[in-house]
Amino acid sequence: MITNAGTINRESENLLGTYLKERRSRLDPATFDLPTARRRTPGLRREEVAQRAHVSVTWYTWLEQGRGGAPSADMLDRLARALVLEETEREHLYLLAHGRPPEVKSPVRTNGVSPRMQRVLDALESSPALIKDAAWNVVAWNEAAAAVLIDYGTLSPVERNVLRLVFCHPRLRAQLPDWEQIASFVVATFRAELARTGTSQQTQALIEALSRESPEFAAMWRNHEVRKHGEGIKRVQPEVGESIALEYSSFAIDAQVGLSMVVYMPATHADAERVKALVTRRRALA
Repeated sequence: MITNAGTINRESENLLGTYLKERRSRLDPATFDLPTARRRTPGLRREEVAQRAHVSVTWYTWLEQGRGGAPSADMLDRLARALVLEETEREHLYLLAHGRPPEVKSPVRTNGVSPRMQRVLDALESSPALIKDAAWNVVAWNEAAAAVLIDYGTLSPVERNVLRLVFCHPRLRAQLPDWEQIASFVVATFRAELARTGTSQQTQALIEALSRESPEFAAMWRNHEVRKHGEGIKRVQPEVGESIALEYSSFAIDAQVGLSMVVYMPATHADAERVKALVTRRRALA
């Protein structure tokens, strides 16, 4: 009993090594054209994983034994490929080794979302909703967002960027009574997300372009403020009708690295009726 307890304690202290051994045991040698005869245990041998990851057998053995310190991000990526880990499993590997998920080095594709995700947006008939990528390009939206916020379908992919719209689109700016507060919040939130996901060539180019085109963006960017998106409330003044108060929430989209959904819920029943009126008007003009 004491021996078993000691084994359990040692395994719980070496979660990374335990996870590596477990994933290694699940791999079928035949899948990699490796001999399957005379194997005492299921899965790949340590030397086979080490060879696939281009690391020494000694180093990999130490890693499974909880020795040798934390591996680098490059090493973890090699191990993830060698063990054929899916994205969720790779993230778990990083959490065990570094205590944090892997950095996102570049935004996800910006050519839209799956039909299923678009149906989720469309189901929110009275709530403007959109999906943006890691560079804050709007990649999908619903009819309520087009009616209340801006008709994203009339914009080019370059224009369809949240920061560019806030700082470089006069009509949208006129629709935001609290523009300065919103703009400052957007910049601080964008900076905080970049610290987590990493700055790509695309986001760096966006920052440089906005700094040239908008002195207000440049000044806010130099403040180095950071904020968390989370939840809040904003007022919108449509071109037609009374202003609308919207409560917003942001959600990460699981299994779609870098994508997040922002949903704007009407704050009151009257605000909901105003949203419905704008959607009805948009359909009548279509």
